Amino acid sequence: MSAQRFLNWGLRLYIGAFFIYLFLPLVIMGTATFNDSRFPTITPWRGATLKWFAELAADDGMWAALGNSLLVAAGVLCLAVPIGVACALFLTTVESRGKPFVYGLILSPLLTPGVIIGISTLIFWRQFDVAGGTLLTVLGQTTFISAYVMLMVMARLQRFDRTLERAALDLGASPWQAFRRVLLPFLRPAILSAAVIAFLQSFENYNTSLFVVGYDTTLTVYIASKVRTGLTPAVNALGLILIVITVALAVIYEIKRRREARARTPLG
Repeated sequence: MSAQRFLNWGLRLYIGAFFIYLFLPLVIMGTATFNDSRFPTITPWRGATLKWFAELAADDGMWAALGNSLLVAAGVLCLAVPIGVACALFLTTVESRGKPFVYGLILSPLLTPGVIIGISTLIFWRQFDVAGGTLLTVLGQTTFISAYVMLMVMARLQRFDRTLERAALDLGASPWQAFRRVLLPFLRPAILSAAVIAFLQSFENYNTSLFVVGYDTTLTVYIASKVRTGLTPAVNALGLILIVITVALAVIYEIKRRREARARTPLG
């Protein structure tokens, strides 16, 4: 066997093992949803059932927690995306001795444990009579999620040709018009991707949310509390529904992207 063929087979085995590692837990979790056992497991198999979907529909606490998570994620989007974009524009356009310090300061929440962020957020905002709840959870999560947005937008900005912006200004466009018609369309893919990442980071966050959520329990905090009292496959049912929705959205997006790519391709 030649070295190249050996390398190809090794690469295929690695990719196969990677996908098994990635998707096997999801398959097991989805299968456990249909197991007639009060524990979220596939062994021992007690028989097929759909009762856990009915139990999920009747779990008002879980649906309330899911609604709180969606509300928090929406609030984080409204704050983290504009803050992250503004920081990225500032750091890529302004030359100053203090720019490395500002860059490190914005990134520092990513290196700080979520527990510390949650506790410090609670202590700080308590001085202004802001009690734990949805608002405080949004503020706490925004402190580090905005840094993800900044990094993604900065990576896109590094490929931007500044002469296009200067040309628009020379042709009579105002700075706002140059931003809206030249720079913003270029940044749109990065901003949309950053928004998706920000939403997912907020939705699955636990460490920070645990200390600032108060009585407005998010989904991750609710599930963690259920671990102590006893999980049922109703949690698996919710996870399976979320996976199906995510895959469906990804397929729809890919179909739309390919249609747009074909539409832009010249005929002949």
